[in-house]
Amino acid sequence: IQAVLRSPVNLRPVLGIRPLPSTKGRGYMAAGYLLLYKLTREPDFKDSAIRCLEWLMANKSPKFETYSWANHYDYASRGGRYGKHDSIIVWTALIGHVFLDGWEDLGESRFLNVANSSCRWILSLSREVTDTGTCLSYHALEQSSIHNANMLGASILIRLLKYTGDSACEEAALSSLSFSMSRQHEDGSWPYGDAKTQQWVDSFHTGFNLQALKAILDEGFAAEFREGFERGTTYYAETFFLADGTPKYFNNRVYPLDIHAPAEGICFFATLGDPYRAQTEIILDWMVSNMLSPQGYFYFRKTKYGTNRIPYMRWTQAWAFHALTQYMLAFQSEDRQVTVDA
Repeated sequence: IQAVLRSPVNLRPVLGIRPLPSTKGRGYMAAGYLLLYKLTREPDFKDSAIRCLEWLMANKSPKFETYSWANHYDYASRGGRYGKHDSIIVWTALIGHVFLDGWEDLGESRFLNVANSSCRWILSLSREVTDTGTCLSYHALEQSSIHNANMLGASILIRLLKYTGDSACEEAALSSLSFSMSRQHEDGSWPYGDAKTQQWVDSFHTGFNLQALKAILDEGFAAEFREGFERGTTYYAETFFLADGTPKYFNNRVYPLDIHAPAEGICFFATLGDPYRAQTEIILDWMVSNMLSPQGYFYFRKTKYGTNRIPYMRWTQAWAFHALTQYMLAFQSEDRQVTVDA
């Protein structure tokens, strides 16, 4: 699976692998369309967002009664393996946030109901119990303690709280946050996971951790972790992006140049506003200058030996689209416009 994913040549037609839709890709497209609608109030963007959300409602994992989302194929990486329709908390939390955006921006109660259901699925997951908090499992197969998954799960639970008042959401979220914050390194970084084999530190998962923590702080919770957020943000900005905006994949290595790294950097720093506008624009300039093809789509990855130009939706286009729309919402001005051909 990883050989096919990483190959700069599209091997799928030769191997008989047919194209399939992506729930995560569709979720990021929905998020981008909602941002464009918020920015422009153009009905076409609203309609596109609703179509994406309705598709996600129709394509939840059939393995669970509650709403959750997964791949439509088996998947394996060094982070672990899981099968077709085995929902994961990262996708479910990120998509759950988009449904809450849909409720807040469009006022349709069905979207709030879906977000609430996705939180029921998150609460049903097993948890690692420790003296410093509990960790939500990455998926329902077995306990897997991954920090970005745990914190993203906590963030959607806290965000839903104001609509439901469910104390179970608050208790689980704050205990989960305590678990991951107790494992933040002194320099502001986090390992990918809690296992000995998961101690690497990479760019976009660090961004996910900070994105989740910011969402919780913005809801008025966990003020004791504000200093950890500031340390983490400084570490993220100074460690993972070179002066010209080049994104590093790992804290100790630049390559591969993966679209996930600049896209998540743009998404996160844009939400911090003017203090991080310059940082956001340097990363954006790098991404457009180095990862945008003449045909208008974004490349997936560059290594020292070449460029993977396969126009993936889930791995590339949806991420870049969401990053561009997040930038537009935060910093639209007459002196600089970003045009997206939606």
